[in-house]
Amino acid sequence: MEIQKNFPLKKINTFGIDVNAKYFVNVESEDQLRGIFSDSKYSNLHRLILGGGSNILLTRDFSGLVIKVSIPGIKILEENEKSVFIEAGAGVVWHDLVSFSVKRNLGGIENLSLIPGTVGAAPIQNIGAYGQELKDSFYSLSAFNIKNHSTIEMNSAECKFGYRYSIFKNELREKFIITKVTLKLQKNPVLNIEYGNLNEELKKSGKESFSVKDVSDVICKIRQSKLPDPNFIGNAGSFFKNPEIPNPRFKILNEKFSGIIGHEIPGNKTKIAAAWLIEQCGWKGKRFGDAGVYEKQALVLVNYSNAKGEEIFKLAEEIKESVQEKFGIILQEEVRII
Repeated sequence: MEIQKNFPLKKINTFGIDVNAKYFVNVESEDQLRGIFSDSKYSNLHRLILGGGSNILLTRDFSGLVIKVSIPGIKILEENEKSVFIEAGAGVVWHDLVSFSVKRNLGGIENLSLIPGTVGAAPIQNIGAYGQELKDSFYSLSAFNIKNHSTIEMNSAECKFGYRYSIFKNELREKFIITKVTLKLQKNPVLNIEYGNLNEELKKSGKESFSVKDVSDVICKIRQSKLPDPNFIGNAGSFFKNPEIPNPRFKILNEKFSGIIGHEIPGNKTKIAAAWLIEQCGWKGKRFGDAGVYEKQALVLVNYSNAKGEEIFKLAEEIKESVQEKFGIILQEEVRII
């Protein structure tokens, strides 16, 4: 384990923002984490924990220590007639875990195919797509306590999962580092295929019934057709959350703006498609230098080449202002701004 100085972060954040970290270290075990946090030279530095760098916008050089968590490994812990418990290290690429499960026909995370990032980052914002969320299959996690260097286990209730939310976003932010995640997957899953155009795309195959692999393959195809590959166009996927508003308020908006896209959710609320709001404000496909809004998906902000983080952040703020002015809705970022 080597702590490097003035380390370039461009290749380890999917936006491709060209900034540096004063110190950088790649860790592959809890023991290495303990070694870093026991070293007085680095214990008082401001720290940034990175997984795949896929949910972050860096707007400046980082003057402290960047810790990239690369703890490897996927293994089956136990199984019964109905379920299989799979443990994965925090540094495992998320889609590699999905592929591991799909190959074994285990259901629960197939709708989360091709979501960028690592396993350790997944619980932090309770990743979700196509009507499925991590919490639906989550069993437990291990986390390193930065203060006393111990390891704790947390179940789903303790993580306080919500829409793109967990306890690690607020109460436990910068207090713990997730090291392992255990999922409970199903041997005979009930597939969730009613979201968006997923069912329509599946039916094109001509099959009467579908497998976990069928669902995963179609979702990969849809995502690849709509979202830019970070290897070619810098981005962090969906930049904003889909806002949730009370049903009566949605009814008023629906009368004023025909075609507004939303669906009812528990709590007498409606979740509105943020992409639709942004597109209606004229942002889809707009480009300002190397910063822009992706032409195929208005929810995705992009770095076409050498945009600065501040430029993308400014664009995001202007989008938020226009949506609030037109619809009275305040968009919230999914992406963490540093």
